[in-house]
Amino acid sequence: MSARISPPTGSARYGTPLDRAMRDFERAVVRIDGVDPITTELVRLRCARVHDCRRCSSMRDDAALRSGFDEGLGAKIDDYERSDLSPRHKAALRLADAMILTPGAIEESLRDELREHFSEAQVAELCLDVVKWSVQKALVALRIEPPPNEGLTRMAANPDGSFTFGEPLVVR
Repeated sequence: MSARISPPTGSARYGTPLDRAMRDFERAVVRIDGVDPITTELVRLRCARVHDCRRCSSMRDDAALRSGFDEGLGAKIDDYERSDLSPRHKAALRLADAMILTPGAIEESLRDELREHFSEAQVAELCLDVVKWSVQKALVALRIEPPPNEGLTRMAANPDGSFTFGEPLVVR
């Protein structure tokens, strides 16, 4: 069984023009699909871990799972620089870290590295992904971003950019 995510009853979320604009932005970013699902999932989870978001850390993207993402791959995110992740994945994770932690200090060497592995459109998509997966920082700071289930949960983006959460994911 899965459930479409909607604001809680009585919630002020999505009630203002700014809320609606942010929702529309997030949904538009999720619909961009120029970067492969595994790279996108690695970046999403890196954002979740740097921000300490319980909700995002507890999710696994269905498209990434179907493409071969597993928890062994996910375990490499925290120490990706010393991992055996591909140079492409490491470049994407370096971009995520730079955008989150030191956006004013992104060096030309990272730009060059990104150009080796991604088109300009894909780099733009990765940047938008980092911004999209960072909008919950206020919720995290207030600890009001609970996961939908205990453990890991499957999620899938709908054609309109909203999400459907599935049942808890069994990790083998």
